[in-house]
Amino acid sequence: MGMIEFIGKELEGIKKEGLYRSLRSLEGHQGARVTIDGKECINLCSNNYLGLANNPKLKQAAITAIQRYGVGSGASRLVCGNFKLYEELENKIARFKKQEAALVFNSGYSANLGAITALAGRGDIVFSDKLNHASIVDAILLSRADLRRYPHKDIAALENMLRSHKGTKSQGHKKLIVTDTVFSMDGDIAPLPEIVELANKFGAMVMVDEAHATGVFGGNRSGLAEHFGLHNEIDIHMGTLSKAFGCLGGYVSGKKELVEYLINKSRPLIYTTALVPSVLASAIAAIDIVEKEGWLADTLWENTKFLKRGLIDAGFHLMSSESQIMPILIGDADRAIKFSEALFEKGVFIQAIRPPTVPKGQARLRLTVMATHKKGDLEMSLEIIIKVGKELGII
Repeated sequence: MGMIEFIGKELEGIKKEGLYRSLRSLEGHQGARVTIDGKECINLCSNNYLGLANNPKLKQAAITAIQRYGVGSGASRLVCGNFKLYEELENKIARFKKQEAALVFNSGYSANLGAITALAGRGDIVFSDKLNHASIVDAILLSRADLRRYPHKDIAALENMLRSHKGTKSQGHKKLIVTDTVFSMDGDIAPLPEIVELANKFGAMVMVDEAHATGVFGGNRSGLAEHFGLHNEIDIHMGTLSKAFGCLGGYVSGKKELVEYLINKSRPLIYTTALVPSVLASAIAAIDIVEKEGWLADTLWENTKFLKRGLIDAGFHLMSSESQIMPILIGDADRAIKFSEALFEKGVFIQAIRPPTVPKGQARLRLTVMATHKKGDLEMSLEIIIKVGKELGII
């Protein structure tokens, strides 16, 4: 079978299973309302939680950086692409996360790949929550460490796994527990205090992915580690600049020695062209806003509570959501697509999430809110979602 025949057969199978994906084009900025394929919609599926992707201060920072530094970075950071802006951004991240140092990567995916493959290898064991992001799973597989996936948030199962490998550290091998803090598809949060307690008990390192918690949780909005008061109990803090910060990039923060080690061992850092100056400058501005304008996160939570209460009262199943991510569980992939398309026709944009992103039989609409959503937009969206949900027999 030739390549084109193979691809055609695979695509046919994907379509039959209701799992075919295509790209939709946004026209204009990323905001609470967006124009998609010429149609204006209320946007309820973006990770731009604080609405900073179109913030004037971030745009001006990017423009100023372009005027001073140009549009390209020229090379990898270790060759000649390490602009002074990197140092400023990393120092700011370290202070924000209350860590000694930080290292910026080109994306959250690269940050997970770069940290895990550098820290774990053959003979080591990585314990990973079953619902961790794909980048974590891919990183562990690429590291060639022994992967142990524990049932979602199942502390008893994790303890049993750690106990069965109790002698590993004495044999010269490492143990690492990795977890998302806010799970991107279910919207629930990890039991960090219990995980840290087990790590201390069994001599394991802990790495957390704060992608969907940064800018949202904690007194200073630095994430779930801050929320639980565990800054100093976690070895590797990973996060992104592309969600609540509204920019692009990922980071790892922790001890200075950790950052020095990653600079020397992390392949996604060593062999990737550096981020462009405008992105670095806008990220610096975004952290300033998150630190100084706490009302943005407060408004996000107010919008979340309003919409969540309305959906639950209407009879929708939001699974175990504890965050700004609210999955409306549908089950069947075709029904989820029909729901999403019907909402789009009425001016509400919520993407259907299907396998393999979520388990088979758990297709859903992944609904998220922003701090910049107006009350009127949320009221209108709620009315439309309930109406369509009833028409399709979902509620």
